[in-house]
Amino acid sequence: MSGVNTAGWRPSMNEVAPGDMVPATQSGDRALMLEEALIFELGCEGQTGVDIEPASKAVSPALAKFRRKAAPALPGLSEPEAVRHYTRLSRQNYGIDLGPFPLGSCTMKHNPRLNEKMARLPGFADVHPLQPQKTVEGALEVIEQLADWLMKLTGMASVAMSPKAGAHGELCGLLCIRAALDARGESREIVLVPESAHGTNPATAAFAGFKVQAIPATPEGRVDLEALKEKLGPDVAGVMITNPNTCGLFEPDLKEIADAVHEVGGYVYCDGANFNAIVGRVRPGDLGVDAMHINLHKTFSTPHGGGGPGAGPVVLSEALAPYAPLPFVTRGEDGEVRLVEEENRGEGHERAFGRMVAFHGQMGMFTRALAYILSHGADGLKQVSEDAVLNANYILRSLEDVLEAPFGKSGPCMHEALFSDAGLPEGISTLDIAKGLIDEGFHPMTVYFPLVVKGAMLIEPTETESKQGLDRFIASMRNLAQRAREQDESLHTAPHFAPRRRLDETRAARKPVLVWKGDEAA
Repeated sequence: MSGVNTAGWRPSMNEVAPGDMVPATQSGDRALMLEEALIFELGCEGQTGVDIEPASKAVSPALAKFRRKAAPALPGLSEPEAVRHYTRLSRQNYGIDLGPFPLGSCTMKHNPRLNEKMARLPGFADVHPLQPQKTVEGALEVIEQLADWLMKLTGMASVAMSPKAGAHGELCGLLCIRAALDARGESREIVLVPESAHGTNPATAAFAGFKVQAIPATPEGRVDLEALKEKLGPDVAGVMITNPNTCGLFEPDLKEIADAVHEVGGYVYCDGANFNAIVGRVRPGDLGVDAMHINLHKTFSTPHGGGGPGAGPVVLSEALAPYAPLPFVTRGEDGEVRLVEEENRGEGHERAFGRMVAFHGQMGMFTRALAYILSHGADGLKQVSEDAVLNANYILRSLEDVLEAPFGKSGPCMHEALFSDAGLPEGISTLDIAKGLIDEGFHPMTVYFPLVVKGAMLIEPTETESKQGLDRFIASMRNLAQRAREQDESLHTAPHFAPRRRLDETRAARKPVLVWKGDEAA
């Protein structure tokens, strides 16, 4: 929403900060930085830019109780007014086409237009899940080919393509583990989750009905292997581990962890959200992983955020493959690809735990991901991970002299560099640095996550940023660190040059203004 503040005040971008020698403008605009009111403030009730036939007053008796007592209070705008409103709002957005998204743990990278072109081809863009299989054979071929790539890149035996996102994939993997345990007649209750894992891991384990036990991290930011081994026993269903972990570090003991968990009859789930750091370099299956989701919208470059779209296929080991959910794509002896939707078709998949979704998956995401994979090839994907790691280490070593790097001495990082506010002067917070970065023209990094680091600043540059672009970002961060050391009070009120000044974000989250009533939001 454009500039709504729950305190009832909408700070204008035309407002002049103390000490600014900038005159106010009568319009509220600053050249091409345009002030924009809410659409309710612009429009007039009862006005419209199109001619609409009067609605019939005949209503069936069954629907009569739902008849409106008054017309909806919609803002009326002409076509040019509506176009200008949303175009002006779009100018206030930050996007990957404007600059980097240094969000650690998210992998927000460039989205090649080739991917979008392929996803919009007829037969992919307009495919319907209820079409007869004979009419969607090309789409099924895309799914089967993508699945084959995912299995080869991870060294796994099978893949469930239907999960819609990362946390959905986590749930799929844990339900496979639950089904495998049930088939053995065991009711294990405990899932071990390291402190350095993604926050969705313990939530998903609890949602799946398991009891979560935390595993501490070592001073170097890795899983404490001995502490994990002490918790292993006959009641442990498995471990959920993120590798590379949320501190941006590779877990060198993962194979030993997997062997120890397997020895007591448990399974290993790996959070694959950070697969972009190791794709083409490491096959999780070789490390003893039994299940891992892959965020296609992160590793294989497709737009995400704002609720979607997303896709989180889950690769599975031989031990868990029989329990993967339906439906799945298979290629018969005749070479024909088809979709298997029933448990009792003699496909060797009678032990499937059920379904994750009504239909097979996210066709647009599958098409984009396969386009990305084929355009890069095996050697290109390997270079992706190498460049992502190189860029992150460049940022780490370029900033560690002005920002606290809690694990900087643990060796190279992987895809993201982690800093802390521990070295900042008292009174200057991580939030101040993040807001100051907005004034510098950048989207802020991930802040206050992971929780194991005080005042965390997690930066993931991805492989798609050039050295020149990184140098520009680094220079801005060094400038902010210098201003912090000088106790620059303006950091406390940043951003100053954004369409909106700093808001009370806690209050906005707890008491959002969602309804417009007359001249005031309520």
